[in-house]
Amino acid sequence: MSTGDLRARALDIFLATLDAAHPHQLIQDALHLQGTTLEARGLNDEQVSVDLAELGRVVAVGAGKAAAPMVQALEELLQDRLEGGIISVKYEYTVPLERVEVREAGHPVPDAEGIAATGEILELLESLGEQDLAFVLISGGGSALLESYPEDISLEEAQETANILLECGAPIHKINIVRKHLSRVKGGQLARAARPARVIALVLSDVIGDPLPSIASGPTVPDPSTFDEALEVLEEYGALERVPAAIRCHLEAGASGQVPETPKPGEEGWERCHTLLVGNNRRAVETAADRARSLGLTPRVLTVEMEGEAAEVGRDLARLGRRARQTGEPAEPPCCLISGGETTVTLPEEHGQGGRNQELALAAAMGLQGHEGIVVLSGGTDGTDGPTDAAGAVVDGSTVGRGREQGREAADHLERHDAYPYLDSVDDLIRTGPTMTNVMDIVLVLVGPGTEESAEG
Repeated sequence: MSTGDLRARALDIFLATLDAAHPHQLIQDALHLQGTTLEARGLNDEQVSVDLAELGRVVAVGAGKAAAPMVQALEELLQDRLEGGIISVKYEYTVPLERVEVREAGHPVPDAEGIAATGEILELLESLGEQDLAFVLISGGGSALLESYPEDISLEEAQETANILLECGAPIHKINIVRKHLSRVKGGQLARAARPARVIALVLSDVIGDPLPSIASGPTVPDPSTFDEALEVLEEYGALERVPAAIRCHLEAGASGQVPETPKPGEEGWERCHTLLVGNNRRAVETAADRARSLGLTPRVLTVEMEGEAAEVGRDLARLGRRARQTGEPAEPPCCLISGGETTVTLPEEHGQGGRNQELALAAAMGLQGHEGIVVLSGGTDGTDGPTDAAGAVVDGSTVGRGREQGREAADHLERHDAYPYLDSVDDLIRTGPTMTNVMDIVLVLVGPGTEESAEG
């Protein structure tokens, strides 16, 4: 089993996870219609049923990279019973729909199109009555694509804040605490806008551990976080003095009680809102394990809660691959070590081009230098890694040497957070195009049988 064979198997496994995480299939699995009774079931055995014959209007709204195929599956199931609706998706992340209107908008930083789309969504929800039902389809990217700001915050100030938060290295769940308290829809506020109508929210998770208040900043669930916590996050990551003054003033006003808090558990109306998890990283990881087994590799799931600095994780996984090759631990080769989750990259003000998966892969390549029979693949299930056209990269023990032949030093590119041009030059990038889904990242370490050999002679 050569390194080339391992690379081909790694790509095969990664593509299989994308198929398993496709939102159209996930919605089909979650919804069941028998006669006029619709039953929705989540991954954690949550379920809710409604009799469509007893309802008034039925509409669909949503936001995220997977919203369009999620709605497409809903349209196919409900057909004429679905009146219409509006969703906000990332540019180019759309599919043909019959009844629901699509608005394309900016991600990961909100733009004017996203603000306008959210305004339309709020207007539709606020028009619903007690006998009506709103489906809310939520997936990764929803925090940026579903947004409306208070009057004292401008789009430009919010965009600047979003950029600062993305660059400071804070984990997504902490970033979302801030986002909720600068918004009119996050942290349960979208569900509050729909009252007194019934709400069934179907959620595709892109957050470690699948906490519903953190996925797309929890627009349909109570928010346990506070204005005080939002200020603490900015201070912890050195962003409090960097964000615009209007942002600080708004958060401080909320902390002092001058701005209403986000809706909390126990608030009247939550009994008519049901939020179900329908897809997550664990399902993708389980698919990866099944596919690896079918390809003759012993699968070993390391974690579905991978986090930390991307380069450090990459180095650790390279060491683990070498250990498996040498000792048969934690799995006997040929094997596939599988991790799911989402790392972070702390960026200085001046940096190169890349994303967390590319940075992880480049760091792993340095750890594999000269080692034959080990491959590391790191890919984002959404098909985009940072502000690039790549989903991630697949590297091996020859990656560093191939780059050096072109006059590039891996260590220099890694230090400058400039993995994209390096990996592009050695043809190690993975380009899938938009996948229409997002269940975080998948990292594979494939180890072939045999003894240690040099990858570079």
